[in-house]
Amino acid sequence: MRNFFKTTGKLLLVLVAVLLVAGVAFAQLSPQLGGTPRQDYSTSGHYKDGEFYNPIPTSVMTGGSQFAALRHLLFDKTPNKKPPGPLPMQYLDSLTITQKTPDLVRVTWFGHSASLVEIAGQNILLDPMLSIKMGPLAGVAPTRYNPRVPIAAEQLPAIDAVLISHDHYDHLDYQTVLKIKEKTRHFYVPLGAGAHLRRWGVPADKVTEVTWGDSVQLPGLTLISTPTRHFSGRGLTNRNSTFWTSWVLKTPTKRLFYSGDGGYGPHFAQIGAQYGPFDLALMECGQYDAQWAEIHMRPEQSVQAALDLRARTMQPVHWAAFTEANHAWNDPVRRAWVEAARRQLPLTTPELGQPVVLDGRLLPRQQWWE
Repeated sequence: MRNFFKTTGKLLLVLVAVLLVAGVAFAQLSPQLGGTPRQDYSTSGHYKDGEFYNPIPTSVMTGGSQFAALRHLLFDKTPNKKPPGPLPMQYLDSLTITQKTPDLVRVTWFGHSASLVEIAGQNILLDPMLSIKMGPLAGVAPTRYNPRVPIAAEQLPAIDAVLISHDHYDHLDYQTVLKIKEKTRHFYVPLGAGAHLRRWGVPADKVTEVTWGDSVQLPGLTLISTPTRHFSGRGLTNRNSTFWTSWVLKTPTKRLFYSGDGGYGPHFAQIGAQYGPFDLALMECGQYDAQWAEIHMRPEQSVQAALDLRARTMQPVHWAAFTEANHAWNDPVRRAWVEAARRQLPLTTPELGQPVVLDGRLLPRQQWWE
């Protein structure tokens, strides 16, 4: 009997090892992994020994190990981690996107961090992760709460610019890029992330890599790369090989901010002093945990960051699509709602696909997550 258990144990260990090797090999060979940056970015001021870094010392894990965090995420019994059914959604008609006036400023959130910004007569996509399943390994990464998004990538009209904040799978999606690369005029990405797009068939002349402080001038619109406090990587061996950024979108009459992902820090006040005030700030608000407290904000910190930015209105994003942390799916917006009311910061909370129009009218504020 002892020999039986020994043999069985060895076979299980071998099986686990084979599965791990196969999984790693698949992930490394999959095109989803993206490309490998070949350039030396030392002159950027945020790159050393082959990696990008944050000006403020930042730990990805502030408690426990990544393995423990993954195990906790997969097996933790936190109530209400996923909604009981599909979330309310308003479907977007591509015709309404193409028919607009030059002075229209309209933001349509697709869930998580993906949004369409119609501004200065142009279509700007922010972190367009429009797939239902995330990443190269089915069954491992999260699946979207809803079986559809407000508008499929194939149905989108011509896109003037895609802005990427960083290269994590929930922000830079391989399948979405394949579907929009022909209709997109240009991609603006953090340093190094252009390697992913080039591997996926996006011509090099349609990709511009930026670092903090860089600005791009489009007709009637300025795009500015601004700081954030995060990290990057799409595989086991390319941690921080590409950079991360937040974005300012500025016209002569309107200013918008998109935070991307990142922990709280003094950079928000610096951005607010230099580029604010903002008519609307799309703020990361979700997927937080005490184990990674320096790379994602708690909802109360998101509200504080919006105040630092001198935002007139905050819209919570980075929630309502995927479960990537051990909190209830609607905990981010509940906590942000309470804190924003306490701090007297206007909050807009559209349903998925519901447009937010910055024309002086009342913005969506329904508590649909209840």
